[in-house]
Amino acid sequence: MHAYRSHTCADLTKSNVGDAVRLSGWVHRIRDHGGVLFIDLRDHYGVTQLLCDPDSPVFAQVEKLRSEYCIRIDGSVKARDDSLINAKIPTGEVEVFIRDLEVLGPSAELPLMVFGDQEYPEETRLRYRYLDLRREAMQHNMTLRSDVVASMRRRMWDKGFREYQTPIITASSPEGARDFLVPSRQHPGKFYALPQAPQQFKQLIMVSGFDKYFQIAPCFRDEDPRADRSPTDFYQLDLEMSFVEQQDVFDTIQPVVQGIFEEFGQGAAVDAHWPHISYRDAALWYGTDKPDLRNPIKMQDVSDHFRGSGFAIFAKLLEQDGTEIRAIPAPTGGSRKFCDRMNAFAQKEGLPGMGYIFWRDGENGVEAAGPLAKNIGPERTEAIRLQLGLGKGDAAFFLGGKPSVFERVAGKARTVIGDELGLTDQNRFAFAWIVDFPMYEADEESGKIDFSHNPFSMPQGGLEALNGDPLNVLGYQYDLSCNGYELISGAIRNHKLDIMIKAFELAGYDEAEVRKRFGGMVNAFQYGAPPHGGCAAGIDRIVMLLADTANIREVIMFPMNQRAEDLMMNAPSDPTSDQLMELGLRVIPQE
Repeated sequence: MHAYRSHTCADLTKSNVGDAVRLSGWVHRIRDHGGVLFIDLRDHYGVTQLLCDPDSPVFAQVEKLRSEYCIRIDGSVKARDDSLINAKIPTGEVEVFIRDLEVLGPSAELPLMVFGDQEYPEETRLRYRYLDLRREAMQHNMTLRSDVVASMRRRMWDKGFREYQTPIITASSPEGARDFLVPSRQHPGKFYALPQAPQQFKQLIMVSGFDKYFQIAPCFRDEDPRADRSPTDFYQLDLEMSFVEQQDVFDTIQPVVQGIFEEFGQGAAVDAHWPHISYRDAALWYGTDKPDLRNPIKMQDVSDHFRGSGFAIFAKLLEQDGTEIRAIPAPTGGSRKFCDRMNAFAQKEGLPGMGYIFWRDGENGVEAAGPLAKNIGPERTEAIRLQLGLGKGDAAFFLGGKPSVFERVAGKARTVIGDELGLTDQNRFAFAWIVDFPMYEADEESGKIDFSHNPFSMPQGGLEALNGDPLNVLGYQYDLSCNGYELISGAIRNHKLDIMIKAFELAGYDEAEVRKRFGGMVNAFQYGAPPHGGCAAGIDRIVMLLADTANIREVIMFPMNQRAEDLMMNAPSDPTSDQLMELGLRVIPQE
C-alpha cells in the first residue's frame, strides 16, 4: 500500500464497504458521541467520516487529536445506517473505522478556524493565509482561478494563437501608473523596472513577424489599492494581432471571454450581444466608463427644461459655460420616503443634495410632486416625464453643474437606485464595449495636456487629427465593461513613427525624449512595422466576478493587504547594509 493513501477523501463509496484503506488529510472536525469519536478527515478533494471507539487499538491516540492535525489513518470501510447517510457529500454513505494512526504534523492552537463560516479580520486571514486557504470557499476560489486560466489557454490556442513570454526585468515605461524600480548592481545608479504590462514587447513581437501572440502575463504597478485592484501585481490575458482593425480584435476576444463566463458562471445568464457605447455616451448615460448594464436606468440631459425656470439654483447654474442638468429616472421610486433617502445619499457624497420629482395620482391624471415640481410648474414637469418615459409611481432625481464634478456621484446614485428598487438583474453578466476614448486630457489646475489612456494608440484620423485641438482627438482605444467592472483594455496601436512622435509631442515629450525612452520601438518602426492591435483581460477581476465576490483578494492566493504589505512574509522589509553597499544605495530616514 502507498505510504500515505490508497484513496483521497472524496473517493470512497458504498462499493468500497469491507475494503482496507489508507487516508491522509487534516482533522476537520471532531465529535464525541458518548465515548465514540467521529472525525471528519479533509483533504483537497473532499471529506470522509472516520469512526473510532474503545475497541480500536489506537483509541487513546485518537482522543488526543485536535483540529487541523495532519494525520494518516488505516482502517476498514463500513456502510452508514440509512438514517445517518449524508447526501451532501460523495462519501456520505460510508465511514472508516480507524485501526491505525500516524500523526504526520501536529497543529498548534489555531489563530483562525478552518471549519465553519466564522468571519475573521482580513489582517488575520492574510497573516495566516496558509490556514485561510484551507477553508472550503478559498479552496473553491483558487481551483476556479486555475481552471479559468487553463480554459483561457485552450481557447487561445484553438484560435491559432501561440504563447510567448516577455521580459520581467525591463525599462521604465509610461503606462498610467507608478513603476516598481529595481536597482542594478552591475550598473550603479541605474534602475530597471518591473513591467506595468508587456505593451512594448508585444508590439515588437508583431514587428518581428509573429502574427498572433498571447500570454498569461504578470504585471506590476505601484498603485493605491481598491477592493477590485491589487496594489502591487496582477495577471492578465495579454494578446496582440497583426493586420487587424478594431472589430477584428472584438471578434477574436468575445468568444473567449463569453465562453469562460458560460463555462464557469454557475448558471447565470451571459449576454451574447455586446453593445458598442462611446466614452461620451457612457459618461452621460451611466456616469462611468464601466457601466453596469444589468441596471436598465439611463441618465439624460434635461438642461433645456430648467433654463429660465422658476428653480433659480439650476437656472442660474445653466448660465455658466460647461454646465448641465442631468436626470436619473427611478421607475417605481415615487415615494417621498425613498426620495428623501436618495437626497441624504447625495449629501453623504459631499453634494448639497439631489433634487427630485415624483409622480402620483392627481385630479386630472398623473400629477408631479416634490419641491422641484412646485418651482418649475406643470408644463415643464410633464415635458420631463415624457422625455424620461416615466409614469405614476415613478420618480426622477436631478444633479447639476459641470459634469466632471457631479458625474461620479450621479453614477453611484444610479447604481443605488437600481439596487434598492430591485431593477438590477443580479443573476446575469452584461457586457459592453466602451469605444472612442479621448486620446488626451487636461489637468484641471495647470491645463497641462497628457495622455488619458494608452499612449501607444493610433489616433482616429491619423496625423491630420493631431493638428487640431488635442482634447478633440479620439483614439482607437476600447475597454470592455461587465457588471460595473473594467475587464479588458486595448487599442489599435500607433505603428507609424511620425504619428507616434507627434502624439507624444502633444503630451509634452519632445522627439529626443521619445527616442531615448522608447528607443526599441522607435528603431523597430523604421523597418516595416505592420498595423496591429490587441487587448488585455484582467484575470483576477474575471475570477472575482465568477466567484461572486467584490474583493479581489478573495481570488488571489497570496495577496498584499491594502497597505501593500505581505504580513505573512513580512514584505516590504529593510535591506541589509551589505545589500545596500553592493547596490551603491543609501536609505534616507523619513523625518
